Amino acid sequence: MTAETKERLIVGISGASGIIYGIRALEALRALNIESHMVASKAADMTLSYETGLKPSELRERADFAYKMPDVGAPIASGSFKTRGMLIAPCSVKTMSEIATGVTSSLLTRAADVVLKERRRLVLMLRETPFHLGHLRTMTQLTEMGAIIMPPLPAFYAHPKSLDDMVDQSVGRALDLFGLTWDGTRRWGEDLEQGRRPSAAVRPDEA
Repeated sequence: MTAETKERLIVGISGASGIIYGIRALEALRALNIESHMVASKAADMTLSYETGLKPSELRERADFAYKMPDVGAPIASGSFKTRGMLIAPCSVKTMSEIATGVTSSLLTRAADVVLKERRRLVLMLRETPFHLGHLRTMTQLTEMGAIIMPPLPAFYAHPKSLDDMVDQSVGRALDLFGLTWDGTRRWGEDLEQGRRPSAAVRPDEA
């Protein structure tokens, strides 16, 4: 596959809790043969240590390309570098707020700004609760700008048996938004017994 036709997705990782979402997204993209371009903040390195025990080098190994936060000359800082878009997993309120203002101070938020200006898909797996009015207004502003706010909420209808199941379901649903189908996703009407399958649905003329 040539560089011109290679499918790419940017993965941003902020310092919010839930770094496992970014890790699993990188692993899923590798399984799907989608080229991953990762940028992680300094705070993400700390969260990585607190929540997983992994080293920053082990995180970088999961990406095809990894960039440093100050590297605003990286390919993902330019709209001429074609990608499917960007997933920020997890996304902190600080990162979300920077993107909303357009005053981007790092490669993480610059890459997100580029995705928006090029009318590509930007998905923010926002990690914060509860929300105050300022948070909600920022989310509304970003939605109006074209971003998708997707807090990683558990899907209990999928009957998760472990934290890994819950993480995989959230990551899989985020990848759905980029038109990517990953095996870690359990689907209503397909994989789940209690979901009505299309063959069992009532046709309009039978209703």
